[in-house]
Amino acid sequence: MDKNKITIIGAGMVGSTAAYGLIASDITEEIALIDLNEKLVKSQVMDLQHSVPFWGYTDVKVGTYDDIKDSSLVVITCGAAQKPGETRLDLLKKNSTIIKDLMPKIFKHNPEAVVLMVTNPVDILTNIAIKMFPKKKKQIFGSGTVLDTARFRLLLGEKMSVDPKSVHAYIVGEHGDSELPLWSTAMVGNSSIDNFYKLSKSSKKRLFNQAKNAAYAIIEGKQATYYAIAAGIVQLSRAVLFDKKTVFTISHPLNGEFDIKGVCLSLPAVIGRHGVLRRVNMEISAEEKKLLQASAAKLKTAEQGVK
Repeated sequence: MDKNKITIIGAGMVGSTAAYGLIASDITEEIALIDLNEKLVKSQVMDLQHSVPFWGYTDVKVGTYDDIKDSSLVVITCGAAQKPGETRLDLLKKNSTIIKDLMPKIFKHNPEAVVLMVTNPVDILTNIAIKMFPKKKKQIFGSGTVLDTARFRLLLGEKMSVDPKSVHAYIVGEHGDSELPLWSTAMVGNSSIDNFYKLSKSSKKRLFNQAKNAAYAIIEGKQATYYAIAAGIVQLSRAVLFDKKTVFTISHPLNGEFDIKGVCLSLPAVIGRHGVLRRVNMEISAEEKKLLQASAAKLKTAEQGVK
């Protein structure tokens, strides 16, 4: 039987910070942390264990692939990290090899596990994983633009002086340079943003670019982003572990929506115990559809290049 347990593959900054967030949230009974660097993973686990008495109680351990057998969720954060000046797509060749090696091991140990892909470029790696195991499609999804959407809502909330949780606005498409904001569906409460607060075209462009380019600014300053994506991992984990049926902009294959097929990118979807339960039907503007198709085309080209 699967436990309320999570295995995290990758003990670097994202994986270890996600583990800390899960401990602080007190939502899982056990966390197994796996990494090829034994010295690193042992040190991370020891440090994490020492935080446990300040929160609830979570069993944190140095894991092996056997830990996947009774894990409800496997989070993949391993791989080469984005460096200053690199795009997420620059990581593709390095990290696709790792994912192709990992996926068979995961489902060999637990065919029912839900897999959350966080490693970049997340859209293409998610697509590769699903192509390897098409029958497991609903169990595999990427963190996608969950973080981009959070950044976008924060900036909008600050601009309009409203709690970001009351801002219902999405960034969709690639988790990367071709992503786009859905201004046509953006709401504050039950009011469209345009009715709630008059943003000029230049303000909209500036706010979106701030959200889109935030990672570059953070990486330039401290080499990596990890706090916010860890918070996103915690919320996605909560949705899976407790079957919350929460809507997130996760990366998953499109099957004809907006005339796009055969590529993973982010659109709102319902997440629960068995992974992706369903997409959220949306009506977007003709211009947004065109930009979404361009984002999909960019991802397809990049994936074909790695072959």
